This record gives sequence, C-alpha cells and structure tokens, in this order.
Amino acid sequence: MKILLSNDDGIRDPGIWALANALKARGGCEVTIAAPFNQQSGMSHAVSVLREIEYKHLDNDDFDVWSFDGTPTDCVKIYLEGISDAKTFDAVIAGINDGANLATDVIYSGTVGAALEGFIHDIPSLAVSIDKKSVISLDEAAAVTIDYLDKILSVKHEPFLHNINFPKNYRAGKAEFVSTRLGRRDYINAFTWRTDDDGRKFLRIGGTIIDSDDGDGTDIFAAKQGFVSVTPLTADPADYDSIVELRKVFRG
Repeated sequence: MKILLSNDDGIRDPGIWALANALKARGGCEVTIAAPFNQQSGMSHAVSVLREIEYKHLDNDDFDVWSFDGTPTDCVKIYLEGISDAKTFDAVIAGINDGANLATDVIYSGTVGAALEGFIHDIPSLAVSIDKKSVISLDEAAAVTIDYLDKILSVKHEPFLHNINFPKNYRAGKAEFVSTRLGRRDYINAFTWRTDDDGRKFLRIGGTIIDSDDGDGTDIFAAKQGFVSVTPLTADPADYDSIVELRKVFRG
C-alpha cells in the first residue's frame, strides 16, 4: 500500500511521525511525507499562487520526505501533480492534528484542506485530529487510524473524505467509532490589540468557543461522549435544494 502523509502543523510535528511509524510497523507500506516547513493552521484549502515556494527533499532512511514553504494544500498538490503520480497512491492521510477539527471549524482547517486535495485527486483521504487535552497517546491514535483505514478500504472502493476526531478519552476504554454530521461551532471573538514603538498597529485573532449545535448525532456530541467521530465530507458545497428553487423563480 502506498500512502501520502501531510499535515498543517509542520514537518517537525510529532503527529505526522506517529502516523509514519504506525504505517512502518504495519508493514507492506510505502510512505511518503509532504508537509509544510512551519505551522499552517487555519489555512483551509489555500494555494500559494502569487509567490515561489521553497522546497526540500530531506534525508530519511525509512520514508520519502519532502517539505514545502507553503500551505498544506500546496504540499499535497505539488507532490501529486509535480513530483509523483496521484494514481499510484492508495490513500492520503492528513494529521494527526494537535487539536480537534469539529463542526464548522472544518471550513478553516488546514488538516482538512490537505485531505480534501487528496480527495480531489480521487484518492481515499482522511483528516485526523485529536483533542488538545486528550489522554490518548499519538501512537495509539495513529495505530487506530491505520486499522480504521484498512477496514474502510476493504469495504469502500471509491474515493472518500473522512474527518476523524479523537476525544479527550475513550468512553469504554477503547476506540469506538461513530458516524456523525457536522455540528455548529462559533466563537465570541477575543481580539488582542497592540501598537508597537513605531506606531504600527497589530491584532491577533482568538476567541471563546460557543457551540450552537452540539446535539446527538453531531461530531461535537460524539467527541464529548468519548467516541471517535467520523464525518464523511464532500468537495461539492453546492446547495442543490436552492438550485431547484431558483430554477422555479427564473421560470417565473
């Protein structure tokens, strides 16, 4: 099996190496890593089209490792289209992200953006995240993720995009997966403002989480209950019900 790994936390983040080592332990896997130089959280599906992107091919005895001074999507796109052949990969895994990517946060997530790029290339893709306060180790989450991938690939024979979130702890002491829909997560913005000695003005975006839809069936609810949440996503954001309604309006 040939797997491409990426992330938005950067090439040095332990989450991506936990996945690489889990694949190595599984055996029979050819692993390529294509990840950003540095932290790229919140980059969504951004592509760097207005500048050159520096890249490095790093020495590693176990994996083919590439790093790019770009977004998570840059990393996957450049590797699949410019360096290798997308048709040769069995799966793309983005993560393991340091922090949950639940509900409407998937819109901003660079982890999801990297996995989405794999899906756009018709490759089965996973975006994997873990709660920042989780007691589950990265090695455990990585091993569970690889088992999950093996299971899904055995029954699903077309490309898919699954957003996986590990909770703070397991409800029953072991990983239990549940299929979920996206909840709704908003923020009460807490901007930090400052002015430097030269009079230049800066602000930093933060915020306090407010979940307005975290009921049964949502990814937020599942994570709170100690389940591993899996939300199938799609690359098509079109509102098909509204398309039908508009056609009626246009016909008069």
